[in-house]
Amino acid sequence: MENLTKETFTEKVFDFENAKEWKFKGDKPAIIDFYADWCGPCKTVTPILESLASDYDGQVDIYKIDTEAQQELAGAFGIKSIPSILFIPMDGQPEMVMGALPKASFEEGIKSVLGVKHRTSKPRPEDDEDEVED
Repeated sequence: MENLTKETFTEKVFDFENAKEWKFKGDKPAIIDFYADWCGPCKTVTPILESLASDYDGQVDIYKIDTEAQQELAGAFGIKSIPSILFIPMDGQPEMVMGALPKASFEEGIKSVLGVKHRTSKPRPEDDEDEVED
């Protein structure tokens, strides 16, 4: 999980100052959490995002933007309440949702908006063995 500044946002996500139409610069889908340190609900989202960053490592980039420190970015996206979560698919328009979502809602967004299926755990060797009848 990486905190973005205006500079890193324009490099990794979207150059909102020079581009008129949305053009995602990432190499994999992304989630951006617009938050503030003083925001209670934002604090409940952080451990969920940390878990998702591990679960979807290599499949989804997860970023955070501090709306207090990065007011220009927050303004560019019309952030009026936090947490606000931006789901960014590889193709198409990003989708913003507001509020502290439970992990299952994030997973649904990752699947339906980002088009990423949850990485499954490796099968256990005993799952591959044929059943033997007595």
